[in-house]
Amino acid sequence: MCRIYGYFNAHASPHEMRVAGALQRHGGPDRTGVSRGEAWGLGSNRLAIVDLDGGRQPCESADGRIKAVFNGEIYNHDALRTRLKARGHTFPDRCDSAIIPALYEEYGEGFTDLLDGMYAIALVDLREQPRLLLVTDEAGMKPLYYRWDPVERSLHFSSEIPALLQFEGAGSTVWEPGLDAYLATKTPFGEQTMFAGIKVLPAAATMRCTLGGAPELTVRPPAPGPGVDDPDKAADVVRERLRTEVGRLLLLADVPVAVITSGGLDSSLVTALAAEHGHVHSFNIAYQGDWPFDERHFARAAAGRAGADHHQVELSPDRLPSLIEDVVWHLGQPNADPITVSTYALFGAVREAGFKVALTGDAADEVFGGYARMHAAHTAASSGSDWYAPYLDALAVLPAGQRRLLYTDDYRAFTADVGAIPANALDRLRDGSGTVLERITDFELTQRLPSYHLRRVDHLSMASSVEARLPFCQDSVASVGRSLPDPLRIGGGRVKRTLYGAAAGLVPDEVHRRMKQPFTLPVTAMLAPGTPLWDFARDALDTDRLRAAGQLEPAAVEALFATQAARPDDTAALTIWALTIHEVWREQFRGSLRTRTPDRVAASA
Repeated sequence: MCRIYGYFNAHASPHEMRVAGALQRHGGPDRTGVSRGEAWGLGSNRLAIVDLDGGRQPCESADGRIKAVFNGEIYNHDALRTRLKARGHTFPDRCDSAIIPALYEEYGEGFTDLLDGMYAIALVDLREQPRLLLVTDEAGMKPLYYRWDPVERSLHFSSEIPALLQFEGAGSTVWEPGLDAYLATKTPFGEQTMFAGIKVLPAAATMRCTLGGAPELTVRPPAPGPGVDDPDKAADVVRERLRTEVGRLLLLADVPVAVITSGGLDSSLVTALAAEHGHVHSFNIAYQGDWPFDERHFARAAAGRAGADHHQVELSPDRLPSLIEDVVWHLGQPNADPITVSTYALFGAVREAGFKVALTGDAADEVFGGYARMHAAHTAASSGSDWYAPYLDALAVLPAGQRRLLYTDDYRAFTADVGAIPANALDRLRDGSGTVLERITDFELTQRLPSYHLRRVDHLSMASSVEARLPFCQDSVASVGRSLPDPLRIGGGRVKRTLYGAAAGLVPDEVHRRMKQPFTLPVTAMLAPGTPLWDFARDALDTDRLRAAGQLEPAAVEALFATQAARPDDTAALTIWALTIHEVWREQFRGSLRTRTPDRVAASA
């Protein structure tokens, strides 16, 4: 697991490369490596998980003309190494990164078809006309941001936005429609980020760029699933494939591995399957005091059933303001879900306990149909009712009509003709092929999951030098979920029917029969007058500051505070939270990042 960065058809000073590495060192504190040539450069920060003394990057082919940097884990690297050795290749160590140049040398761009794991790879091929290849895994577990300058015909890339911004000319111009897109989906979907000149590669992407040429992007189609339509058979297939993946993800590490146990079905099932391979350590986070949605007793039950050594992390709500600033910095752009703070603090505790790898239950809801909005849309479509607008509103911080009331007249007019969600994604969602639930599943997997969910998990785990492994994102599991007929995902008033079947007998009864609830911070209850969070939000959303920005109507924001103070409301509370996060992000990333480096990041350089 690493952080990567670099440039192509461009020039960057050694200082710029050093700063890019320093800004991502939290994600790879064990070794830094850089290779530079005429108009190209590759850099890596390594988090050592396998072969702790090896893993030097950039790695290269035997003749040195293919060079690569890599972020992620290739779970089938031993089998691929054996295949490549039979073709005459030799390797300096047993790390997964070492096989990438040889694999590309043998199979060209098609080498991605052989990779099983999570990855973002940058590869420079110097054999003929120099070319750069950037690739991402099938689910989008490992993000890769880039900036293409069509005038200079230069390309810069990095695993995190702050590192990318420090390259000369990268700029930090805000994408003006971003606030509306953010409030519509809680973080921008698609390839566009909150910065006008910065994009992110989609999942399953291959971008190629020749020296002096423009980038070309293709997206690989998903692998077909087994198409099981019998409920018991489907549950058996999911259980066994998940059991296999959990076992592999546990064993492919030369460092201790933990499990995140939130108390929901998904993480409880992962915990149970992990315990089949030996003693495990489980982690759960809760907040000091008595708050709604406290799942610690469910997590404790799941850990107890698995015989896990359970670590209960407790966080004081008074720490929220200071945590918010760190969270926003590491994400690089706003994410409106209060779970971000919990995620950041939880992985910090995992690392403090001595673990560098943690398995999670993330992505099960997208794969198997676990969200209430999916159930509501499926039910509405089945009865001939409108499902499309309510589904989109359910994705948002607040519904479209209420959202526009927050804006100044100028910003409302500006956003009137600008789509908050990529148009091609909406076209497929509304009018594409397949059932409504199939189209929603495709939208959730290709748009929301990588943008809103996986980037959060990646950035906030790596902020504490922890590698998060996600068995539900592994294609052997996800392909089953994608191919299930509607009734095996949602039916009979239940969501995730197949996954509940797979978990039967493996998780405690109280976990198996409980209603799904979000793993999040109880922001409605915590955002109250007199609390540190309230005071922090009031300061962030100061009237003069909002008026100077020119996007939000100060009186409308003040009305949100009045509503929340008089009668706490989920929509008002989440909106205040989301706007606060946006303002913290705007303040942190305004101007040149090279002069706005947080103390702790600067100290690590």
